[in-house]
Amino acid sequence: MEKKTIYDWLSHRLWLIIRDAETLAPRFSIRLTGASVLVGLAGLLVLCFFAGLMFYQLIGYFQSRTQNENDIKRQIVSLAMSIDSLSEALEARDRYINDLKLVMLGETPYNNVRKDSGNANAVKVNPEEVAKINPLDSSFRNEFEMEASATRPVRNAANAQLKSFVFFTPLKGVLLGKFEPQQQHYGVDIVARKNEPIKAVADGTVIISSWTQDSGYTIGIQHKNQLISFYKHNSVLLRKTGETVRAGDIIAIIGNSGELTDGPHLHFELWYNGSPVNPEQYISF
Repeated sequence: MEKKTIYDWLSHRLWLIIRDAETLAPRFSIRLTGASVLVGLAGLLVLCFFAGLMFYQLIGYFQSRTQNENDIKRQIVSLAMSIDSLSEALEARDRYINDLKLVMLGETPYNNVRKDSGNANAVKVNPEEVAKINPLDSSFRNEFEMEASATRPVRNAANAQLKSFVFFTPLKGVLLGKFEPQQQHYGVDIVARKNEPIKAVADGTVIISSWTQDSGYTIGIQHKNQLISFYKHNSVLLRKTGETVRAGDIIAIIGNSGELTDGPHLHFELWYNGSPVNPEQYISF
């Protein structure tokens, strides 16, 4: 018997006939060759390959989409928790600021502020309106301040940590009032020309920007390492509570506001770890 070659197999003709199972009558027939059968099988394999590849990509797409949705849900939950934490932190900061007002100023300041018509950043309060809202009992306040000052520690010696700080001079002028804690004078008084700007002595955050009956327009700045500076008796406040300032930034204008003043000047105080310190030991006025 003659052996067939590959060409013979590819060119060999075949009939594919589909018959009725009962009558054996032909229903469908097609003439094929070995080459056409081989091509058909190859095409079927290619089609199956691409179908499987598309199915795999679709599975990957839906898995990725599900993963992204889960990530978004986790981010939303995380953001909601962060917002809650931020709200609590803001409430704690407000309570801290109010406590500082009570402890440092020895009275209840009223933060009924409005923008000054001449400066978009200026903060000013009408003292008469504040007094009408809740008048202060002067004798009770004086008694409270005397008790508070009797137990308030004072740092007379220069602190080594404060000596390492570089302070900006808040106001260039004549130093008239000295630091005398025994007389309840916890800062220094500086006299300068009218409308002279008051500057921050160091970087920090404004924790008080309001009017008080005794100190007038007062601004306080929280610095690093438990250091706080106060600037009192101003005519205008140029920074509001919560604002960040840099050393040398203008924060107020010299004035003569409040009951405890007898002329235009700046009353400047430095507090370290809750105790007043002598500003002259660290700043050249």
